[in-house]
Amino acid sequence: MARNSKKQGYFCLARAGLAPALLFERLLLMFNKNDTIYVTGHINPDTDSIASALGYAWLLRQRDGVNAIASRAGALNPQTSWILKRLELEAPLLMTDASPRFESVMRQLDTVLPNTPLTEAWLLASRTGGLAPIVSEDGKPLGMINGLSLFNFFQKVVGARLDMSDQRIVDIMSAPCRDAADMDVPKFQYNAHIRDSLNRILREERNDFFVVDETGHYIGVCSQRGLLNPPRLRIVLVDHNEPRQAIAALEEAELLEILDHHRLGNPYTHQPIKFTVDTVGSTSTMVSEAAAEAGFSIPPALAGILLSGLLADTLILTSPTTTARDKQAAERLARWAFVGSGPLKGETIQSFGMAVLSAGAGLSNRDPNDIVNTDIKPYEGGGFKFAVAQAEVTDLMQIREHQANLQTALDDMRDKRGLDFTVLLVTDVVRGTSRLFISNPVPPILEELPFPPLPDGTRDAPGVVSRKKQLLPAILSLLEK
Repeated sequence: MARNSKKQGYFCLARAGLAPALLFERLLLMFNKNDTIYVTGHINPDTDSIASALGYAWLLRQRDGVNAIASRAGALNPQTSWILKRLELEAPLLMTDASPRFESVMRQLDTVLPNTPLTEAWLLASRTGGLAPIVSEDGKPLGMINGLSLFNFFQKVVGARLDMSDQRIVDIMSAPCRDAADMDVPKFQYNAHIRDSLNRILREERNDFFVVDETGHYIGVCSQRGLLNPPRLRIVLVDHNEPRQAIAALEEAELLEILDHHRLGNPYTHQPIKFTVDTVGSTSTMVSEAAAEAGFSIPPALAGILLSGLLADTLILTSPTTTARDKQAAERLARWAFVGSGPLKGETIQSFGMAVLSAGAGLSNRDPNDIVNTDIKPYEGGGFKFAVAQAEVTDLMQIREHQANLQTALDDMRDKRGLDFTVLLVTDVVRGTSRLFISNPVPPILEELPFPPLPDGTRDAPGVVSRKKQLLPAILSLLEK
């Protein structure tokens, strides 16, 4: 008998023993509609990137009535993980590239069992445009009935001359479905990139293919026509606008909007988009302002994560990037977040800010490679390709114990990424000062940086806490002379 493929796909995933959060993620992808908008921050996401993605996706749903989903382009750092746990929030959907996948062109057609009479498959095919997928009892696809497979079956049973056959149509149609099916239909995982299989698809003489999950269970079917012209993922970028910092294969997506507070390095677009870049200390500030302007009050937990992003990026409103608008946004978000029914009841901006900074500070319990690769942003300037990482500590004395390993990790990262040089800014979030590591050998052009070298090979950067406003301009001013 025919079975509902959506239910079947769900139970296949449930049988696989997936955790609830991962099951929800798979279902989102399985039943994705082409009108979904993914709001995503930069690769190597910091707290502001995650917070603004969650907050802006919520605002788009509330204000504009669109199907917006927060996503992330990389792993969570320790600070953000702690905050999400503290606020009992799920992390955004992990989506590391925007290249269309098989699920985007999949149709969730109903199925028949292999021993079902051919009459049942005929009825199903009449409703699906000529297709009847055959799926076994355990949910795995076996074959496909289509026009060509039916023709081949009739030719085999009846022969070349229909008027010479003594076979009755009712007898022919009582045969099991498997006898009339194409049993060699290729299978593609729903989350695989279409571009990686295009050559195989073009070589196939078939027009339709199976889509399966990671365990090989049936989810749906897709056509060659759909695979050659898949819908583009609809993307909103937050907390960045430079292509080198964006989700991979962004050029294959439909970019709808950018919301950011960094320097311009915007990607090419096919059509005009909404582009908002402002001189504030965090993108979370901009999200809270947009919500207030629309007349919304953000729920306590979401207000808490946005406040975290603001306080992390501005070092509790002490960074030189802090503006009057950031302070107003912090007060607004605190009013929404610190309510009696919320998870931050009893907190203040200062107490919560210190907890946020402490959650991301320190070198002792982290691998040096993780330290230099977690909060890192790539840049280009003056013909140079480089990257600047930042780590936070509560006392610069921690550097002495880890200096050699950090320098080695920084040099290795430069080589692995094929960069001209890499920089690590270690910031004391309590005293508001930093030390600078530069990969060896130091490019001669950087010798003129306004940060005096110290005997241990690092550079002193007193008062420097902002990569965006203090360190990057100093580097670019030398590279672009």
